[in-house]
Amino acid sequence: MKTVCIIQARMGSTRFPNKVMREITGVPMIGLLLERVNEAKLVDQIVVATSNLPENKSLVKYVNELGYSIYEGSEQDVLDRYYQAALLNGADNVVRITGDCPLIDSALIDEVIGRFKQAQVEYASNISPPTYPDGLDTEVFTFKALEQAWKEAKEPQQREHVTPFIRESGLFSQINIAGEADLSRNRWTVDEPEDFEVIQKVYEKFYPDHLFGWRNILNLSNDDPDVFKPNQHLIRNEGAEMCTGQKLYKRAKKVIPGGTMLLSKRPEMFLPEQWPSYFSKSKGCSVWDLDDKKYIDMSIMGIGTNILGYGHPEVDEAVIETVKNGNMSTFSCPEEVYLAEKLIEIHPWADMVRFARAGGEINSIAIRIARAATGKDKIAICGYHGWHDWYLSTNLNDDKNLDGHLLPGLEPKGVPRGLTGTTLPFNYNDIEQLEHIIESNSGQIAAIKMEVSRNEGPENNFLQKVRELATKNDIVLIFDECTSGFRETFGGLHKKFGVEPDIAIFAKALGNGYAISACIGRKEFMQAAQNTFISSTFWTERIGPTAALKTLEIMEREKSWEKITHTGKNIGERWKTLAQKYELPLDINGLPALIGFSFRLQNMLKYKTLITQEMLKKGILAATSVYVCTEHKQPIIDKYFDALDPIFALIKECEQGRSIDDLLEGPVCHSGFKRLN
Repeated sequence: MKTVCIIQARMGSTRFPNKVMREITGVPMIGLLLERVNEAKLVDQIVVATSNLPENKSLVKYVNELGYSIYEGSEQDVLDRYYQAALLNGADNVVRITGDCPLIDSALIDEVIGRFKQAQVEYASNISPPTYPDGLDTEVFTFKALEQAWKEAKEPQQREHVTPFIRESGLFSQINIAGEADLSRNRWTVDEPEDFEVIQKVYEKFYPDHLFGWRNILNLSNDDPDVFKPNQHLIRNEGAEMCTGQKLYKRAKKVIPGGTMLLSKRPEMFLPEQWPSYFSKSKGCSVWDLDDKKYIDMSIMGIGTNILGYGHPEVDEAVIETVKNGNMSTFSCPEEVYLAEKLIEIHPWADMVRFARAGGEINSIAIRIARAATGKDKIAICGYHGWHDWYLSTNLNDDKNLDGHLLPGLEPKGVPRGLTGTTLPFNYNDIEQLEHIIESNSGQIAAIKMEVSRNEGPENNFLQKVRELATKNDIVLIFDECTSGFRETFGGLHKKFGVEPDIAIFAKALGNGYAISACIGRKEFMQAAQNTFISSTFWTERIGPTAALKTLEIMEREKSWEKITHTGKNIGERWKTLAQKYELPLDINGLPALIGFSFRLQNMLKYKTLITQEMLKKGILAATSVYVCTEHKQPIIDKYFDALDPIFALIKECEQGRSIDDLLEGPVCHSGFKRLN
């Protein structure tokens, strides 16, 4: 009976790439592991099973040089990799060791194999439940059991982790080898950089001996516990429960401040420790995570970037053609002229246009132009206008100044104190407050910068009165339409209310997922851009204007703003109906195409977390707002509400005494900013 030890190892670890070839005391980690396994007397052959991806070439070369057998198979289907490796090498019994266990003990391997043979079972291990330190995991099973699992295991987790079907199906006889004491909290494996730090120190303590036993390591942990401190916060087998995206996010937080480029995409904002975090592809209103699991996006759709849905074929085709023809050159691209003309056609009050690629920077461009045109410095603001110093300086006097403008409690660290008092906030629909600001800063206000509408619409001719104040006091009126643009009209939301600004800015939806932003305005103000410095290399690339031109063409043809407004209103009405069914106090907020809801309940944040948690299980990304796109067809909306109904029922139960904390499977989502953009 041939016993083959198969060691799974690859270079593409999500949490700690290339770990198996990282050197410890001058030897690659996989080399040390092989040296230790080779001491096992009951193992007839050792095979390293890796994936057939090119990134594993250095591993394959090294293992071959050491003289060990190697099999290259499926990256994701590790069960198939084991089966094929065992079949190819004529195994009767298989020992499973993972490449992240460089402290594996040959004596312990022999003990598990011996007990397996003595008991004549189909599966034996020291992990069910574990009592040995994490990193000494050893499993032994018959080839017949492996073959049956290979044929019958269907779940992705069963295929990825090899033995769950054997251990959990109840079809196979098995035993567990337990230690004299429970040492399972000791962590001697390598999943994270902190683990590697511990293993390095252990080998350095015993150098040049590579074959020290596990009891020697245990004695070291008692004599010198500081060696083992770096990874004590990590949890055993955490990776088995984490999806690939969660693993990558842990890695991201070590190299990217905050973990993401956009605070609103932090997993903590949705479902801490459970959110898939990263996408492999997106199409229509569906998103696939890194494990190729598909979700319907009934959430914020890229933070409002894709009114026509993800990957619209016509937009993508236009972009691909641009890529083929060239995205950049010494010359400017003609599309920027065509796009400027189109935006002026849509907004006849405007005469000129400047482009950028993001919402924050186009906001800053508008402010620079207004200041250059008027020779004045101060800005009156209402709403959210990005991350630049001019805006965040609002909170230099009082970090609560932006509480009513979607950034509650923000500390403006890094913003020069010299900007104090240059940006002055006023509340929406409060014309008296704006009048007071203008009177108190007579002749100093360059611009009134505001969103046309947020959670509420204008009352008592508010926008008309703002327009009159701006004109009367020679102040530039800037409408920030980065979010509201093209949601309810073909162009800016200001068209709905019949109030024309001096400058308007657009971003988000303008390129249907491709980066493009625009500042349009009257010639008398826009010409001031020539008297200051507003210039950037990548504002001249070609993809953004190409995407915007095609996006506008499709929007105009399909009247996309009418579709998404109708869908959003329908969603709002069905939320109300559902809330009435379960007697929950619910408020609707936002434009119909950016619709959201909240409960007037103490545990609102926990209920939001519960909604996301339970909807995720059903393959739907959801919280308390929906950024509607044209791909949100009726069957998708129906599926969403079918899934949401029982969750509202759960919330009702919680309001009647059931513990919400018992229902939550992880931390509560962060409250963060009032709006996710």
